[in-house]
Amino acid sequence: MIILNLILGTLVTTIGFWILQGAASQGIVVLWAITVGGFLWWRVRSITELWAWATLLLGLESFAWPIQVMIQLKSVSETPSQDQMETMLMAVVLGLFSSVFWIAFSYGLFKRTWAASTEATDHPSHTRDVSPPTARKKSR
Repeated sequence: MIILNLILGTLVTTIGFWILQGAASQGIVVLWAITVGGFLWWRVRSITELWAWATLLLGLESFAWPIQVMIQLKSVSETPSQDQMETMLMAVVLGLFSSVFWIAFSYGLFKRTWAASTEATDHPSHTRDVSPPTARKKSR
């Protein structure tokens, strides 16, 4: 099951990178997919942690998208036209909104993973021994 999620997480981040890069060569996109897939394979131990890393990467890609749009439009002309300004505004609003969403979502998943790992590493000496209740005789 983790292999399927690994493939899907890699696919999601690769599609985000492909959209971010626009006219990037297929070799760069394939290299990105191999790098992300290898990182996820090496780093993750659970499905929750896998999606935490995948959504964090997607949030970082969403954050980089408005920056890339501004750099591209700046290289076209010194003073952007009205259409270019609208494109830039849309990229900033949508990019920042989606990046905040995906990074906050990944934080929640990381927090869930950390909570589960701390529960698993608690020592048995810290747990309370609870014995079953004993039957009490009713006295009248």
